Amino acid sequence: MALFETRELTAFYGDFQALFGITTTIDAGEVVAIIGANGAGKSTFLKACAGLLRSRPGSIFFDGADISGERAYDNVTRGLVLVPEGRKLFPSLSVEENLMVGGHRRRGRWTLKRIYELFPILAERRHQPATTLSGGQQQMCAIGRGLMADPRLLLCDEISLGLAPIVIRDIYAALPAIKAEGTAIGIVEQDIVQALAVADRVYCFQEGHMKLTGRPSELTREAIHSAYFGT
Repeated sequence: MALFETRELTAFYGDFQALFGITTTIDAGEVVAIIGANGAGKSTFLKACAGLLRSRPGSIFFDGADISGERAYDNVTRGLVLVPEGRKLFPSLSVEENLMVGGHRRRGRWTLKRIYELFPILAERRHQPATTLSGGQQQMCAIGRGLMADPRLLLCDEISLGLAPIVIRDIYAALPAIKAEGTAIGIVEQDIVQALAVADRVYCFQEGHMKLTGRPSELTREAIHSAYFGT
């Protein structure tokens, strides 16, 4: 049984339909990349999965249970955690206080000590306001805050957007350690090369529709290009 599933998932912003019948699976300990151009529906998909957008019954399942329509903070307690686009750190709190907020509703394997081992720069700057960090360090803090909730599935929205290549490398280098804990990871990523390098499975969206799915070793460059750009 898959850890996480969507079945013909749809999503709306008012009268505007953003997702059209998206069916996916994520297994325990699996890294899944969701790729697609701007406006493809990737971030909308993660928001719906996390409970930030309403979904019809029978469209989202976590550990076999139908969680469609459940509230986001209840999903955190279940072990389904979203690292949002733009990090959304609390500007009035220090790095360490932001991390501790992540562990408010659920505690487990991930402690401050382990987060600092994963991202040593956060230990050095733990008493600084989170907004004084660089963009890459803020992303590390946001991921660390998510891990503090001890997720079984960690969803990361636009994990490398706007970051320097060397910082992206450091963030992606942390993913194997997260995966080694049995945590499944879903990442929205515009960098196709980066996504294919780390993913066990890839889904490509275009204008709210699923256009391609498979394991990176099974997908040709031509197929990915066609699905990504609609050619």
